[in-house]
Amino acid sequence: MIQYLYLGRVDYGEALRLQAEVAGLLAERRVQNVLLLLEHPPVLTLGRNAHRSNILASDELLKQRGITVHEINRGGDVTYHGPGQLVGYPVFDLRSLHRSGSGRMGPVDFVRGMEEALIRLCGGFGVRAGRIAGLTGVWCGGAGSAGGGTSDAGGLLEESGGAEPERKIAAIGIHVARGITSHGFAFNVTTDLSDFELIIPCGIADHPVTSLEKEIQRQKVRNPQALPALEAIADQAARNFGQVFGEQVLAVESLAALRAQAAASPLILSQPPPQSSVPAQFPAEDTPLQVPPEVERLRGRAERPVRA
Repeated sequence: MIQYLYLGRVDYGEALRLQAEVAGLLAERRVQNVLLLLEHPPVLTLGRNAHRSNILASDELLKQRGITVHEINRGGDVTYHGPGQLVGYPVFDLRSLHRSGSGRMGPVDFVRGMEEALIRLCGGFGVRAGRIAGLTGVWCGGAGSAGGGTSDAGGLLEESGGAEPERKIAAIGIHVARGITSHGFAFNVTTDLSDFELIIPCGIADHPVTSLEKEIQRQKVRNPQALPALEAIADQAARNFGQVFGEQVLAVESLAALRAQAAASPLILSQPPPQSSVPAQFPAEDTPLQVPPEVERLRGRAERPVRA
């Protein structure tokens, strides 16, 4: 099951503390997988792979505009959060999830699932989106389609071939510790895109950013519906997460309700705990892989992580 909360506008530092709290409850099996959905006041975040030079604005200008900067432990480079952007922090135990078919879900599978959920969210508003090989996130645009249309949901975008570059509508970066995820995605809905001019988004200089609002206009969506409030879009995003990850979705009324549930129900998860008393360790990157121990033993080498 996925429990989700829409929290409205939350200070970034408070959101970090809240993720840590929920991750602790999940590790103790007091709550189930939790999807936190919210928006932030203007803030820049620098992932572990970030270069400070990708912030183009001076400290003085950032201060004048009320934009704070946080260095954090997610994968990826620099990104912007602000009003009109739906931010999602899935605090999930990867050991409770499984890939379609068979096998436990790993961090790479999880990131691909997040992308799929957001691609479907775009599709619900008539906006076509997809992936770009080698670049994490969700993208609009591509060659050979009027208005910047792209491949069907879940597919790879066509090569631009010198045409207008693909546009990023959602950034994704996660951290995995002891099998539990934190951080997540930033999906531009009605975001003021001029704020992205303060940075090189995700360190990618040749691909601009876009928003759901802009793409509805750009792709000339037939009979476009008026964009609902961010909370309603958050509800749709949560449903898509449930469909993609094959889990029932339950809305939680408030943070207080989640805490009360955790206090009253110390062991509520239906699945048994992992067989090993030592939780699995995943490399803390947005697209990591780990060689199974059985393979390493067959090779006669010590276990070590590899990265995609």
